[in-house]
Amino acid sequence: MRSTLLNALLLLMLSMTAQDLSAQTKQTNSTIQRSQLIRHVKIMDGTGGIAYEGSVRIQDDKISAIGELEPIKGEQVIEGKGLILCPGFIDTHSHHYSNLAKDPGALATANQGITTIIIGQDGESYAMDTLDYFFKHQSVAVNVATYTGQTTLRELVMGENNLLRQAKPEEIEKMKVLLDNELGKGSLGLSTGLEYEEAFYSSKEEVMSLAKIAARQHARYMSHIRSEDITLNEAIDEIIEIGRVTHMPVQISHLKISMKDKWKQSDILLEKLDKARNEGIDITADVYPYAHWNATMKVLFPKRDYTDLKSARFAVDQLFDANNSVLVNYVPIPSYKGKTLALIADERKEEPAVTLMSLIKIASDFKINNPNFSHTIEAITAKSMDDQDINNFIKWPHTNICSDGIGGGHPRGYGTYPRFLGKYVRKEHLMNLETAIHKMTQLAAEHVGIKQRGVIAAGNYADLVLFNPDTVIDNATFENSKALSTGIEMVWINGQLIYKNNKSTGKYPGMLIKR
Repeated sequence: MRSTLLNALLLLMLSMTAQDLSAQTKQTNSTIQRSQLIRHVKIMDGTGGIAYEGSVRIQDDKISAIGELEPIKGEQVIEGKGLILCPGFIDTHSHHYSNLAKDPGALATANQGITTIIIGQDGESYAMDTLDYFFKHQSVAVNVATYTGQTTLRELVMGENNLLRQAKPEEIEKMKVLLDNELGKGSLGLSTGLEYEEAFYSSKEEVMSLAKIAARQHARYMSHIRSEDITLNEAIDEIIEIGRVTHMPVQISHLKISMKDKWKQSDILLEKLDKARNEGIDITADVYPYAHWNATMKVLFPKRDYTDLKSARFAVDQLFDANNSVLVNYVPIPSYKGKTLALIADERKEEPAVTLMSLIKIASDFKINNPNFSHTIEAITAKSMDDQDINNFIKWPHTNICSDGIGGGHPRGYGTYPRFLGKYVRKEHLMNLETAIHKMTQLAAEHVGIKQRGVIAAGNYADLVLFNPDTVIDNATFENSKALSTGIEMVWINGQLIYKNNKSTGKYPGMLIKR
């Protein structure tokens, strides 16, 4: 959990290196090219309109001109060689921020064309002051914007070890004050992770009370909803109701159906969302192009009854494929990392349901015995989705693409956007390329309320991607989750080239974006 303690530790770490990083920032800023011309490219501007040939001029950190342009004296000229130039991809659900202190070049995001990440997802967030401090003392190669997490507010008010209950009225009032303060400092809105244990017990009244604070500040609401399986319909009803009551935009995080008996029902779910939109509710979603999710094993118990064998067997039968679900992290027994749950069960000479319960118990005991351990103790990448449902969710006009990624474990952390372009667009023809780019750029920006990004237009920030549509593809796998993608040729952030020839250029012009 991203607690107050972790924020304090981050501040301490940064303060120890502030002098060196400040010097690095000055050096980076001094290398900004005053004027650049990217020519001989096919421009897909992010709006979904038909591509056209032309050139784009960058002046400092902004786009200054588009069209049939000739170089001016002293201008740096980049030859596009007929490749596609589009806006940088905006990842509306990202966990990559946690790696930036170690990897300021942000290779995980840069190699797939991401120029802006939206963090604070699933109800967990950093304070705006912490982020401000980070960006004043550290230069990185990606833009960052954040939501404020309900779980983090609960931790601050109720205590990290006292979350398995509903909040009291006076606690909700304290959370409202904290949220209002964060929104005033530039947070995009409120995020929730209602399926996770730390927020699972919060009442609908608690969530609605906080959502009203976000609406009052003309902010937004994004949610990992309460259920993606047995009570999916009720969870969808809850977020629709929040949109109806508050009149603010609401977004479903990584839309999916994770229960086998409900597979092939994506059309019904989308009809429900369309009906809500027709009633004036601004409900949208993001989606990642994978059939595996990544989270704690505890989400496989919708009733949080981790010692109930019947529930464990239901999870194995309905909620994930034990033969194709891999533990990407397991601190208590490191040798389990990288193995499927079915293989671990075979080693333990147990049925998978018993192993599932045992692994959760071992991890819980580890947490009790190591109260100061602040990292993730266990995580599973689980196969539990239907390909046709994924396709239908991607095609819905109101979904944008996201990664839900981090720097390793699930291949989505390094490969989401090239995978979407290579597999779903070029190979499977799920939609035309212009529409695909729109879903990763302008639509994503609109869904989170970011201005002056996501469209190639004069006056907008020069976040740009040059890629080869004939070769772009992901190479990250579950066995090699950090393999770099193919076909992303160059990436600019705020006018500076940050990625070329499959490596960082050493320039770190990312900025903290505020509402």
